[in-house]
Amino acid sequence: MAARIDHTTTSGTFSLDGQTFDVDNNAWVVGDDAECVVIDAPHDVEAIRALVGDREVRAVLCTHAHDDHVRRAPELAEAVGAPILLHPDDMVLWRLTHPEREPDGELADGQVVEVGGIGLRVLHTPGHAPGAVCLHSPELGVVFTGDTLFAGGPGATGRSYSDFGTITESIRDRLLPLPADTEVRPGHGESSTIGAVRSQFDEWVARGY
Repeated sequence: MAARIDHTTTSGTFSLDGQTFDVDNNAWVVGDDAECVVIDAPHDVEAIRALVGDREVRAVLCTHAHDDHVRRAPELAEAVGAPILLHPDDMVLWRLTHPEREPDGELADGQVVEVGGIGLRVLHTPGHAPGAVCLHSPELGVVFTGDTLFAGGPGATGRSYSDFGTITESIRDRLLPLPADTEVRPGHGESSTIGAVRSQFDEWVARGY
């Protein structure tokens, strides 16, 4: 039962700083035929449950706590009987969406979440959000980057609790050292590779996004 990655895209909204935008979010399910983890729980619980099927869900892993990534996390966690895990530095954002419900546990830098015979190593990558994390699987050759890194550049840093210098430092120090053929699976949009990111990184930094 080899581990695999299942994917769906769901549509909804993102709200922060008094503004709301329409967004399409990627949701990722990683595991084998028996067990899996869900990476982010955006807009549509049933779409994610369709990917999970009858597998045991070990955890709902939050790359960060912007509402378009965690809005359905409590509902999903209850439906599949799994804990919600979030880096504690993002509690300030989590409470904007779920003031009545705490996550069930924490994600820590260097922690390895084991599922389906592979490991997902937590990389703390602040900048887009203070508790943003990426999840790297050497066995699958993939890093799930949430909103830290996209095919077209770093995640947005023009809103509260974000900082451009911090996110570029996170990408340079935590993500660019990964193997060049590592696939970048982001929270929105198309996938890329670490090699492609390296070739554009200096240009992104120079232009400020």
